[in-house]
Amino acid sequence: MEKIGSLTEAFKLLLKEEKFGSQGEIVTALQEMGFKQVNQSKVSRMLSKFGAVRVRNTRMEMVYQLPAELAVPTTSSPLKNLVIDIDYNDVLIVVKTSPGAAQLIARLLDSMGKGEGILGTIAGDDTIFITPTRETPISQLIDNITDLFETSL
Repeated sequence: MEKIGSLTEAFKLLLKEEKFGSQGEIVTALQEMGFKQVNQSKVSRMLSKFGAVRVRNTRMEMVYQLPAELAVPTTSSPLKNLVIDIDYNDVLIVVKTSPGAAQLIARLLDSMGKGEGILGTIAGDDTIFITPTRETPISQLIDNITDLFETSL
């Protein structure tokens, strides 16, 4: 393989391939590209710096992936496949996602905003709390969110 200009550029290109499930695999690929000084520690710092998360690719393998930097995710993207469960009580909706996917899903929900009945979200690693606006009945919002992710929950 010919060497790409910068380590950062090569790193991002590799993660776009969505086939590297371990830091060791990324180290090996970068070294094969001519970046001999790269080690697992450096790859770990780069994954953290760029906000990479482990997600399931189309072959259902857990791989590292970079989040979309400026784009708001859409429901036509594979993100809806990351939603595992949706549940609620009288005041709050809780969405469970694959590990590392909650912030991406929350970003999509936040982009819908008050017009769709979402006052705000709080996202952790695999859990999102959603609060409806004062005017939106929780049952209506849960239906909207369930429909959004085409789940049969």
